[in-house]
Amino acid sequence: MSTALISSLTYYLSEHPYIVGFRWGHSQSWGSTWSFLITSIFLYIAVSSSLHIILSAFLPRNRSVSLGHIPDIHSLLMSILSATIFAGILLSTAAEIRDTRWFWRRSKTATPLQWLLCFPLGTRASGRVFFWSYVFYLTRFLHMLRTIFAVFCRRRLAVSQLFCNSAMAFTSFLWLEFSQSYQVLAILSTTLVYSVVYGYRFWTGFGLPGSVFPSFVVNCQLVLVVCNLVSHAGVLTMHLIKGGCNGIGAWGFNSVLNSANLLLFLNFYMRMHSPMRRRIVNTSPELEPPDVIMQKN
Repeated sequence: MSTALISSLTYYLSEHPYIVGFRWGHSQSWGSTWSFLITSIFLYIAVSSSLHIILSAFLPRNRSVSLGHIPDIHSLLMSILSATIFAGILLSTAAEIRDTRWFWRRSKTATPLQWLLCFPLGTRASGRVFFWSYVFYLTRFLHMLRTIFAVFCRRRLAVSQLFCNSAMAFTSFLWLEFSQSYQVLAILSTTLVYSVVYGYRFWTGFGLPGSVFPSFVVNCQLVLVVCNLVSHAGVLTMHLIKGGCNGIGAWGFNSVLNSANLLLFLNFYMRMHSPMRRRIVNTSPELEPPDVIMQKN
């Protein structure tokens, strides 16, 4: 029975005809145009800012708007989606390595790690791993709802949060548009951590006190930041050794976004661990850092 279940999951997560035959294209994939991306980010910033201004005008600053368990249900949904994407892209990566390994010699690729770090030049956004990259891209817009929750429940709108969430959507779009290298490992690490973090948020929302692990979310994001820094060295090294990695131009642009986001996170991390702020963090489970941009290019 367990073998049949595993076979069924493998089929629906990596061998389904729609997944195998996926192709990123402006006429084939919903949300795949530049106009959609830019409009969506603009609306996200406009709606968030407008809600913040309206609530500030009509409600006292220290009065929040209760949303019940809607944020907790959102966390549960994001945790399940993240775990599904992790499993899907893991199985799909194994299948792609199995099916395309014979072709690697032409691109000076010797090991699966080299392929994960550096896609051969001419790689197109089609097939299994790009399907799950597309699903990951779409979930970035669901992730933006956390900003709306913050405006209602904590009456707070941070510019850093607007920037980070917008950059995450933009980065995920570039992965697909330019078949950018290293995105597979980026999505694997991000979805693994996010499935845990969102599961933790769901659990604390329904019972477990958040003060038990006051820096849990921050420590998870710190791990992602470290992995992100290491990835830059790996991609750049492979690019120089192999004579080119696919999507290296987009990689350079994403590096700028990564640097900006890294500064925001380090600023938050240093303030959180300062003597004056540590007391606030330990007594305020609602305090959370800017989300890390997982664009391990």
